[in-house]
Amino acid sequence: MDLLGHLRHFRAVAEERHFGRAAERLRIAQPSLSQRIQRLERELGVTLFDRGPRGVDLTPAGRLLLAEAEETLDSAARLLATAADLRSGRAGTLRAAVPPELGPATLAALLTGFEAASPGTRLELRELPVAAVVRELAQHTVDVAVVRHPCPADGLAFGPVLHQPLGALLAAGGPHADRPELAVADLTGLRLVLFPRATAPALYDEVLTTLTRHGCTPEAVVDPPGPDVAGALVLTGSAIALVPRTTPPPGTVWRPLTGTPLAWRTSTAWPTGRGGPAVRLFAQAAHEALTGPGGLLPQPPHRPPLYPRPAMEFPL
Repeated sequence: MDLLGHLRHFRAVAEERHFGRAAERLRIAQPSLSQRIQRLERELGVTLFDRGPRGVDLTPAGRLLLAEAEETLDSAARLLATAADLRSGRAGTLRAAVPPELGPATLAALLTGFEAASPGTRLELRELPVAAVVRELAQHTVDVAVVRHPCPADGLAFGPVLHQPLGALLAAGGPHADRPELAVADLTGLRLVLFPRATAPALYDEVLTTLTRHGCTPEAVVDPPGPDVAGALVLTGSAIALVPRTTPPPGTVWRPLTGTPLAWRTSTAWPTGRGGPAVRLFAQAAHEALTGPGGLLPQPPHRPPLYPRPAMEFPL
């Protein structure tokens, strides 16, 4: 028996107090409606209506069961609505990750955009470097992430790759600070502040091999314990950091690199075959946040070649 259908018919008859009017409202034949109510009464083992020549009245059992029927129908409607939200990505839980250096303004825009697109979804957000993100995407413990390229592509699908040129952050009174633009080779002999290789091996190798191919041999590569130490090293004038265009901290200047040889390339990523509605909504919100005012640009169609050889093959 279609219990929900029979309960809907029971409610209609109870509200109309007349089989004919209820049948007209339900757009079914009156004999069919009468048969359905009789079948429901047999199934429940009680009489729901007192029939009379002018209509029907609920029996005491019918009044009690009508309240239960309405609660059941309301619960079923909520269940169907929740299922629809889940199918559309507007409910449930989404596990996402972003790189630690994404920045508060961009992250705030992403969160605002995703909340507007999917207000019923609970977002579990973590900050993870590329290596950890790739591992957790493969293990399906993260559903979608913002990643830096290059990163391993096996088993992953990606959103559009965005491009953000890197320049040199220098001490205001240090070497080359008075020049409007720097060649990569100008950075030779300076210490390079860079993230640990273990956090993004392919990206780390690409940065160092690109520097080497452009004639730059850093005195050393320094992995500071935090942003304050990194900033202090730059302020000494003996180290530089490669960062996107930004308002430089006091005592420092930012200079573009000739030919834009280095750039952050950023996209969203998720396991292949698991790009459901919530993942797509997050990816769209991330793309809009990343391309906001002063943000990233689409990757140029004719990008310089990558240098996949490990950085340790090149002398420092």
